[in-house]
Amino acid sequence: MPVLEADDVAKVYREGALEVPALRGVSLAVARGEIVAVEGPSGSGKTTLLCILGCLLTPSSGRIVVDGRAVDPRRPDELRELRRRSIGFVFQQFNLFAALSAVENVAYGLNLKGWSGEKARREAERMLEAVGLGDRRTFRPRDLSGGQRQRVAVARALAGQSSVILADEPTGNLDSENGRRVLELFRALAHSEGRAMVIVTHDPRVRTIADRVVTIRDGRLIHEEA
Repeated sequence: MPVLEADDVAKVYREGALEVPALRGVSLAVARGEIVAVEGPSGSGKTTLLCILGCLLTPSSGRIVVDGRAVDPRRPDELRELRRRSIGFVFQQFNLFAALSAVENVAYGLNLKGWSGEKARREAERMLEAVGLGDRRTFRPRDLSGGQRQRVAVARALAGQSSVILADEPTGNLDSENGRRVLELFRALAHSEGRAMVIVTHDPRVRTIADRVVTIRDGRLIHEEA
């Protein structure tokens, strides 16, 4: 059974009388432990799909299933709990708290999942070590480079036990060495812990860890390859 599923999902944005279709009947199922890379030109609907899979956007039609549970957009409290419990996000804009250190940013994400105190801090430190930032754990975002902030965002998404990881250009600000390190961490956690991962990307390096690559163009899934 897939841990994450989109069934005939469409999304239409309305601007007055104008309707702008962003997704047109996209279906995608991701198994536990599988990494799916999503490619396509800018404006093709990749990020919209990621936000709908992560229950941040409501589809205009179609269905999303997470951990065997159909998502009901009419129940916002359940949606928030589902995101906290089951989904880790790597946002393209990082979304770090400026007043918190790197380890506090990661630990805060864990607090939302129900982790607290020393347990949350140890897990945050472990994930920062895994992305090569153990020596920067007390630094605030303003004292970190763009690539380092990107790795803090990755550590925050991967910390804890989320069954689904959704990443929007997670290597976009990383050099070759750190990009390789992050991708190897994605692969290790997917295969050893059974996490389902969807990575929206323009980076060809992501293909080296992906189990499948799907291509979206003009809101439609037009190609899939193993």
